[in-house]
Amino acid sequence: MRRRGVARARPAERVEPPSVSWPTWPLPLLAGLLPLVATVLAYSLSVRLGIVEACNPFLDGCTSISRAARQALPNYLFRALLLPAAALQAICWLLCGAWLRELRAAPSRKLRAVPVLGLAAAAFLVLYGTFLGTEGPEYRWMRRYGVVVYFGGTCLSMLLVSDAVRRLALAPRRLVSALVVFAIALPLLGLANAFAPVFDLSDARKAALQNSTEWWGGLLFTLFFFSLAWLWRASAFRLRFSTQGRDG
Repeated sequence: MRRRGVARARPAERVEPPSVSWPTWPLPLLAGLLPLVATVLAYSLSVRLGIVEACNPFLDGCTSISRAARQALPNYLFRALLLPAAALQAICWLLCGAWLRELRAAPSRKLRAVPVLGLAAAAFLVLYGTFLGTEGPEYRWMRRYGVVVYFGGTCLSMLLVSDAVRRLALAPRRLVSALVVFAIALPLLGLANAFAPVFDLSDARKAALQNSTEWWGGLLFTLFFFSLAWLWRASAFRLRFSTQGRDG
């Protein structure tokens, strides 16, 4: 008598959950573009309204970014664009770690510090933008330290990311050289701004120097985020989302 074989059920094929992906490069592009547009609009309107004088602020230092965006309509427009820019910059710094890990960057304390520094910088940019245009010593203190921590945290984050890009050879030589120039120029601008009061200059020249370094620093930040957008697009860095169904 033959034994009947026992039919074995075939294992069900694993079905991957559907997923979608989105390019990330528009995030740093907008993170750099919004502050640029906000500053240009605020300064142009302030000149037309007679709030500040017309000049080349990069060379003449006739006014600061804060003064150009402190009153009336320029203030509202500046803050309306600056606050979402701060959120976008925070997101970019959070994603930098994932991007570098995807490109097999060696894990290190320096790279783990980038999201922390970036979030702190973005938070203080929000603080600065929120109280821009208000009066009182407490508000002046918050604006002043908002700018200092924002510039410092962003500068350090840029240094760390630029160093990782250089080590991984992720970009053409010219772009790497530009990132190195940004990384060197920003601390020098910060030192010039901080030590302007001790220079043997008139009060007007000291103020002009501080204003000028503020404009150049803001421009370098914008150029860095534009460079980051190019790098993310060139490396096809994308955000991927998947949906996982729940069993009945």
